[in-house]
Amino acid sequence: MNRHDWPTILPDLPNAYAPWLHDHDSLTARIAQRCAKFSVQPVRGGLARIAYDESSVLKIPSRQFAYSREVFLLADEQPVVFAHSACATKSLLGAWQAMRSLGNRSLGSVLFTHPLITRQPLHYQALRSTHPLYQRAARALKNPPAVLYARRSLFTLRNAPLLVTEVFLPEILRLQK
Repeated sequence: MNRHDWPTILPDLPNAYAPWLHDHDSLTARIAQRCAKFSVQPVRGGLARIAYDESSVLKIPSRQFAYSREVFLLADEQPVVFAHSACATKSLLGAWQAMRSLGNRSLGSVLFTHPLITRQPLHYQALRSTHPLYQRAARALKNPPAVLYARRSLFTLRNAPLLVTEVFLPEILRLQK
């Protein structure tokens, strides 16, 4: 396995997280069903250098800027997921132009309603404190755990890929209704 690949199976995934990480439907909808108030808190959006493993999946040169959007998904005002999405800048003028104007709307509201969007299989990772996505997600936590569990998937619209990574925060487990 290439060291930049995320596996399709995560053998050490705790049982409590498995239903969240393995679900293929809209994460936004699932969280919203389990809380009184769902909201999206934008963190940043714009051109950025993304991680090598992301640029590799998106098939763009590793030093090239990509469009990146980061948000926290909140359940009853508590961060439960840190979401990071990235696409090639050329896709902002075409397939993924809606990315720039989402504001505090969830990306899921687009991904799971557009009939031409396809999704590839989920891939998983146990992120440690040295991983940049762990570090950005952990900013919302008072006592971050040693590991944060994440999944990512490639969505495609008109041959333009969009990589979506979701880092699950421990507070997600209280939504197990």
